[in-house]
Amino acid sequence: MYCQKPISVDVREGEAMLDAARRLGRVVQIGTQRKSTPHLIEAKKQIIDAGLLGKIGHVDMCCYFHMRANGNPPVKAVPDFLDYEAWTGPAPLRPYDGLPHKRWWRTFTEYGNGILGDMCVHMYDTARWMLGLGWPKRVTSQGGIFVQTEGKSNIPDTQTALFEHDAFNCSWTHRSWGTPTDPDYPWALFIHGEKGTLKASTMRADFIPFDKAAKPIHFDCVFEREQYPEDVTEKDNELNAAPATRRHMLDFLAAIEKRSKPIADIEQGHISTASYLLAMASMRLGGRQLAYDPVKRIIPGDDEANKLLRREYRAPYRHPGGA
Repeated sequence: MYCQKPISVDVREGEAMLDAARRLGRVVQIGTQRKSTPHLIEAKKQIIDAGLLGKIGHVDMCCYFHMRANGNPPVKAVPDFLDYEAWTGPAPLRPYDGLPHKRWWRTFTEYGNGILGDMCVHMYDTARWMLGLGWPKRVTSQGGIFVQTEGKSNIPDTQTALFEHDAFNCSWTHRSWGTPTDPDYPWALFIHGEKGTLKASTMRADFIPFDKAAKPIHFDCVFEREQYPEDVTEKDNELNAAPATRRHMLDFLAAIEKRSKPIADIEQGHISTASYLLAMASMRLGGRQLAYDPVKRIIPGDDEANKLLRREYRAPYRHPGGA
């Protein structure tokens, strides 16, 4: 099975997916394809694995894309060709205000978890892969709708999150308004070491050494338009992401043949997804620090937070995580 990210809308769904995959011995690849992005693979090998960063002390992650739909379309009748009940599934049934595809559905917490669920999960998963990180020890987050207050959208337009690990922390910031801090890296991660910083995105990567005598190292995005002309002709295809998607699918097929774990195995997808879900829960609880125990599958001593690990399903749907 190939599942897109994030793998779930709540933590209990992800646990149920992981349990089912392991119980049934299934190969499950998650669409966190930065692990298959050629220039990021090279950056990991040449900079991180080679020790050029020295001791790593912090990771910054960000997204400053203006990607938060925020209109006020009127409520209208559901068209005859759409089964809106089935489309909505177990989510709350919002008043119908137009085909909820493309970016519109992503702007509501009824369906997803905002820009953290859309973009942070990619960059945090990339940081964990590059640096060999497992579960965060603690997660905190704050945010809200501070600028784009005029529309229906109810996801945060501004949010920060902190994922604490043993040796260093990974921080996230997004704004769906204003200008990016680094115009060349509007959606990216920055790995800070004592000997320099690695900047990385889907479009490029750069190693900036602390030693002024040392040479910076640049990594270009790999394009394969000549080898695969359909990368250009395919409608809505992301040209820069096509090589990564291709390698991700080939890895998935090889794992099926070998009955092995693919590079973006369901467990890693669950960790990255559940971690940002904990950040969303923290924000809803006023920025409370949450320490999830992945063995016991609880947040010890916090009944209010534990209730947020599982969303309510709309009848007649039944949650796979049980009661």
